Amino acid sequence: MALTSEQIINAHRAIGVIDSGVGGLTVVREISRRLPRERIIYFGDTARMPYGPRTYEEVRRFTFEMIDFLRHQEIKMLVIACNSATAAGLPFYQDACEQPVLGVIDPGVRAALAKSRSGRIGVIGTVGTINSSEYEKALRRKNGKLHIVCKACPLFVLLVENNLVNTPEAKKVVQEYLDPLVREDIDSLILGCTHYPLMESLIQEVVGPSVSLINSAEEIAAEVEAILGSNSIANPLGSDKPCYRFFVSGSPESFEEVGAKLLKREIKAYQVKLT
Repeated sequence: MALTSEQIINAHRAIGVIDSGVGGLTVVREISRRLPRERIIYFGDTARMPYGPRTYEEVRRFTFEMIDFLRHQEIKMLVIACNSATAAGLPFYQDACEQPVLGVIDPGVRAALAKSRSGRIGVIGTVGTINSSEYEKALRRKNGKLHIVCKACPLFVLLVENNLVNTPEAKKVVQEYLDPLVREDIDSLILGCTHYPLMESLIQEVVGPSVSLINSAEEIAAEVEAILGSNSIANPLGSDKPCYRFFVSGSPESFEEVGAKLLKREIKAYQVKLT
């Protein structure tokens, strides 16, 4: 069947993904696995990370600057792959954009509710995400009887961004943050920051095998697929080499190193100065 002109146009438009740093690449990895035909354009605000300690107004301003950049890259939908940015203003971004905009909190909540056996759920994230209570509110909207324990883990982002996850010091930090949650007898733990799956093995070692780690990236990829389908904007064309482009606001070298390990291929990132 012949493609319509609109389908041909959307075949060449990309999924935009933004994050405060490298963490959103966990979402890129899952989207690329599930939707190998789709182009992806990624922006990591590495010069101004971490977002967690910043005010919501500042985070929203930074997020809109990345959105404005991606709007000029012919995107057809946008994934806010940053929990702090999602918590600071997802409705604002959705109102301002013509394209569908997806955050990361609701997919993570759905995955946690599906996994939890006892209703005792832990949530870890940046200071901004935890202080917003967005995960707790979203969980309680689904089930008011849950036992929810939340903990800000601000040093996790710095460990990931500085490639320090596999160090003895990192294990001490993780133990200090997570031992109180383990004592609360949680059976599921939401990794409420897209950086945290990059230290998933260490987190699992500390909390033990009985606790299910909730990495919302897989759920996000499934929702991206559903949104593309329901809006008739999926790429109907096959491609042996899908196009991925990476932009950062800081120095590209560290981003490229971590990204290559995560995506298991060499990547090239281009530095863009945001105002």
